[in-house]
Amino acid sequence: MLRTGSKKAAAFTLLGDLLKGLIPLLIARSLGFDLLVLCLMGLAAIIGHMHPIYYKFRGGKGVATSLGVLLGINWVLAIVWIAVWVSSAKLTSYSSLAALVATASLPIVAYFMHLPMIIIYLTSAIAILVIWRHQSNIRNLLAGKESKIGKKN
Repeated sequence: MLRTGSKKAAAFTLLGDLLKGLIPLLIARSLGFDLLVLCLMGLAAIIGHMHPIYYKFRGGKGVATSLGVLLGINWVLAIVWIAVWVSSAKLTSYSSLAALVATASLPIVAYFMHLPMIIIYLTSAIAILVIWRHQSNIRNLLAGKESKIGKKN
């Protein structure tokens, strides 16, 4: 949405998709579910966002929902993801590339933060899913046809 140039639409979309990943985890955490269940729920939220039944399994790319899941699992890891995304976006002006770089870095960052293995597995799964959903963006980036933030091609 940010690439469309509408910051308001991008903010509403980001918030809705982020809450889709965060709220179920906050509820589950408050009910005492363990980290494995939280990670599985987060993964289900991301997959559900990417392949919603009510849109004939055609959904989003999972980036904002993944951020919501990260906030629900480990807020420090989420802050690192945001910092990597912002840095990459400022350097390149490509939202998709920033998302790919930030998401691909997750398992490495989780490992060096000495987080539990289940979080490393979760972040690896998130990275694979998000990269998979960004195939068209990757092709466009390589062909020089990807839209930059705030600019339409």
